[in-house]
Amino acid sequence: MSTTTQENKELILAELWLNYRDDENFTDFISYNDIGLPLAYAISAGIVKGTDLSNRFIDETFLLLLNSLEVQDDGFETLDDIFMLAG
Repeated sequence: MSTTTQENKELILAELWLNYRDDENFTDFISYNDIGLPLAYAISAGIVKGTDLSNRFIDETFLLLLNSLEVQDDGFETLDDIFMLAG
């Protein structure tokens, strides 16, 4: 069960998409999550409102991020929190 808030998931994924989309370490992740990442950005920026369906995309993308970094959800507030735990 996820302890990171939906709002923080959106902010974390938006930051990842904005700042790491050209990083070769995230190429496959960014490519695979071509809906969840920009959707998280659009919601966090207030461009669109979140829905149950958008939350499912964001939840899946967030879980994939944690799994790819081999990190358990610990109620993250920032992307740096995740990176520090991932080591």
